[in-house]
Amino acid sequence: MVSANRLELLQIAEAVARDKVIDKSIVLEAMEDAIQKAAKSRYGQETEIRAEINPKSGEIRLSRLMLVVDAVDNDNIEISVDDARRKNPAAQTGDYIAETLPPFDFGRIAAQSAKQVIVQKVRDAERDRQYQEYKDRIGDIVNGLVKRVEYGNVIVDLGRGEAIVRRDELLPRELFRVGDRVRAYVYDVRREPRGPQIFLSRTHPQFMAKLFGQEVPEIYDGVIEIKAVARDPGSRAKIAVISRDGSIDPVGACVGMRGSRVQAVVQELQGEKIDIIPWNLDAATFIVNALQPAQVVKVVLDEDSEKIEVVVPDDQLSLAIGRRGQNVRLASQLTGWDIDILTEAEESERRQKEFVSRSQLFMDALDVDETLGQLLAAEGFTSIEDLAYVEIMELASIEGFDEDMAAEVQNRAVDHLARIEAEHDMKRRELGVEDELKEVPGVTTAMLVAFGENDIKNVEDLAGCATDDLVGWIDRSGPEPRREAGALDGFEVSRDEAESMIMQARLKAGWITEADLAPAPAPAPEGEEAEAEAAQA
Repeated sequence: MVSANRLELLQIAEAVARDKVIDKSIVLEAMEDAIQKAAKSRYGQETEIRAEINPKSGEIRLSRLMLVVDAVDNDNIEISVDDARRKNPAAQTGDYIAETLPPFDFGRIAAQSAKQVIVQKVRDAERDRQYQEYKDRIGDIVNGLVKRVEYGNVIVDLGRGEAIVRRDELLPRELFRVGDRVRAYVYDVRREPRGPQIFLSRTHPQFMAKLFGQEVPEIYDGVIEIKAVARDPGSRAKIAVISRDGSIDPVGACVGMRGSRVQAVVQELQGEKIDIIPWNLDAATFIVNALQPAQVVKVVLDEDSEKIEVVVPDDQLSLAIGRRGQNVRLASQLTGWDIDILTEAEESERRQKEFVSRSQLFMDALDVDETLGQLLAAEGFTSIEDLAYVEIMELASIEGFDEDMAAEVQNRAVDHLARIEAEHDMKRRELGVEDELKEVPGVTTAMLVAFGENDIKNVEDLAGCATDDLVGWIDRSGPEPRREAGALDGFEVSRDEAESMIMQARLKAGWITEADLAPAPAPAPEGEEAEAEAAQA
């Protein structure tokens, strides 16, 4: 009878381990903990009990650990040195002596308590196994069956775990019923008190990228690389691809014979339209590609503000923008640029306004007539500074000009700038901007006024600025990118120039030294490159 019970114990442990996909030793350890807890309820909670189950025979060995002491205060947990040495002659004070306990029958309450311990231990082991298994699968596509649907969230049975597709991670108008098969992207796995939470998504941009990886062997092999993905889930998407092999067309490979490959992805995504775009290192070319199917006439890049103006034919405007701005929005997400779209008529009108504005500027600043103002604007001069610092012979070469006239125009430009400089200097003094700030390389008097208006009034204030504080930045935290203004907006100062001003201010304030501004030395060449350089020397 005893051997049958032992055999049954091992069979139960094996069955639980197999069912929960955990190690048998974990189940036996849980049983040992349960037996120890039951034994403590019989012998006293303060008693140190140890239970061991032989993994081969199933034999249970129960023992009580007694602390060897000089004077016994509690004979349930302590044993004198003399009594201990009768059991083990080498026993010393502070050692533990194991005393074998006889087998006993579990009471109903003890048995119930032991069962709870086993269930909890096994559940914890199962959760840990699930977490360890799926934490390394973030970024993979998994398949599962719908187990239940709760408040629009879909609970998916993955076979060896349970996952959730939240309502906002499902495609619009997508409905799942119990028993339906689901493919989704694992984007997060977290440890939580109620067990590991596996989060799936069907709207994540990388879900589409992984689907293409499954359908296009060249992507799986690394010959074609997916550089960027932008999605309006369930409606439309753009995916940028590049080939590492010049003989392979990346777009054609992703489309497949008669569109077979891309259609397989489209069907999985409930008919989402997909534009496959060739990626290009040149930002302007890439943006033109990203705006397909619209045709682009002209592109103007502003790298400092990460903004681009695209000019399209009048009849292509609606196509370039797309329904509810979808096409330009996806192109912006794909390229990382803020895109403004103008028609040829709008650009022509704007250029005309700029011409009129520049002509008026020259008329007012130089006190010349409209004809001369328009002539200077037509020659490509955009500011008074251009006229003040241009070579005199370049001005004299303008049709209708001679050296005397060129000199007169230039002198008026210089006088105008001097007046403006004096006005700015007076204004910055009124704003409380210190003289020392004017000595920072790259800082102009007009900038000092802008600094004063933004509460930057001395060298320490400028030294404490970040580059974004001066030139502004793009806030991409919201649904649409938003530009935040900097103190030097309108001065056409690049990020490098702004950073140089700040570093010079820190040098002047004593925060850093000249050595800190020195560029880091280039790393020493190694291997074949070093040998080649030595040979050249």
